[in-house]
Amino acid sequence: MNRADFFYDLPPERIAKEPARPRDSARLLHVGAGPLRDAHVRDLPAFLRAGDILVVNDTKVIPAQLSAVRGDARIGITLDQQRSDGAWRVLLRNARRVQINDVLRIDAEFSAYVLELLPDGAAVLRFDAPDFPTALARCGALALPPYIARPEGLTAQDSADYQTIFATHAGAVAAPTAGLHFTPELLATLQTAGIGLAHVTLHVGAGTFLPVRVEDVRSHKMHAERGMITAETAARLNAARAAGRRIIPIGTTALRLLESATDASGTIQSFSGDTDIFILPGYRFKVADLLFTNFHLPHSTLLMLVSAFAGMARIRSAYAHAIAAQYRFYSYGDACLLERA
Repeated sequence: MNRADFFYDLPPERIAKEPARPRDSARLLHVGAGPLRDAHVRDLPAFLRAGDILVVNDTKVIPAQLSAVRGDARIGITLDQQRSDGAWRVLLRNARRVQINDVLRIDAEFSAYVLELLPDGAAVLRFDAPDFPTALARCGALALPPYIARPEGLTAQDSADYQTIFATHAGAVAAPTAGLHFTPELLATLQTAGIGLAHVTLHVGAGTFLPVRVEDVRSHKMHAERGMITAETAARLNAARAAGRRIIPIGTTALRLLESATDASGTIQSFSGDTDIFILPGYRFKVADLLFTNFHLPHSTLLMLVSAFAGMARIRSAYAHAIAAQYRFYSYGDACLLERA
């Protein structure tokens, strides 16, 4: 299975630079066994049925970009994942100027100690501050995806736009972007239609922006992300499945976490820890019946995941249709509802 199998040509003007307003006015492409259907996110309830459960990722995006100095060198730090011991795996800019045991000064009350240097500009840092969340809020900046250009700098609107309505548990570097489409009005309509909502948490890391560079994609090493599913949520989802109700992850992050937590018998277990699950065509899904997700980058692990879920031919056809019909792509773009192949 080659990297080239997951390429498509996207005109730059199709990359969304800001979300639709209101968010549920974004377009929605239904992709199933029949003809493709164009709609809007606000129409989502029409594609669902009473008893369905939407599984949303309630992670909250943190201001994950920091600027530090080591001597006369300026070092960029992007938080990736917090480890169980409190240290952080990070990505460094100007990493060649950093050595183990260095102290990186962020401001007078906030610094980082270099514990490890890892391949590809990554490192493990231990931060020193009287109160880490307060220091991060003071010194950190949002890590918008590189394809959303902000030449004049981030704005307060970006901080609001790049957070889902479900955001509760702080720890994500990047937003679970499928959730960006939901509004209070849409949630009220879904509730009236008898469609349930379940929350899980997966803290999306900086690695989500990294492309697959190896030609044989099976040798790609997936980044790890920390997730949690409570015992109560697992029991509720298992009961729903036993009753024949459908489970519909909102986004690839919720789907990856559910698959990581499901055992060989198809039972969802409670989960607390890291997952580096890498889903490629040929994978046998254990839980999800449909998937609500955005349009993903060429050569990305997420494009590989949706190709596994809906089928490579369907995804190629859907993406070609979306480009021709002038859908908006990537984090702030439009959405699709995929039926499992």
